[in-house]
Amino acid sequence: MSKTKKIVCALCCLIPSAAFAKSGGVNYSWGADALATMHDFVVTNMLYVLYICYAVASVFVVVSALQIYIKWNTGEQDIVKSILSLVGACLFIIGASIVFPAFFGYRI
Repeated sequence: MSKTKKIVCALCCLIPSAAFAKSGGVNYSWGADALATMHDFVVTNMLYVLYICYAVASVFVVVSALQIYIKWNTGEQDIVKSILSLVGACLFIIGASIVFPAFFGYRI
């Protein structure tokens, strides 16, 4: 074996030992502040996302109700399917606004 290969082999053996030696003296207290800040950010944004979902759902309800009214006046046959679609979407939005935050342990 040449001298260069021996030096490289010795360095490769020493580098992981130096990295493992420092792991006991690391201060992890900064992570608690970052985690608390992230929690506040997520909870604040959860409210905004919920309000946006309510706004999108209300627009969908108005458009769907107008489509049902137009279908009813023109005498089309698939009114029941449209009504069930509207009711299902409303139930999903109401359920999602209750179930999803509760799944993550939040009460809005």
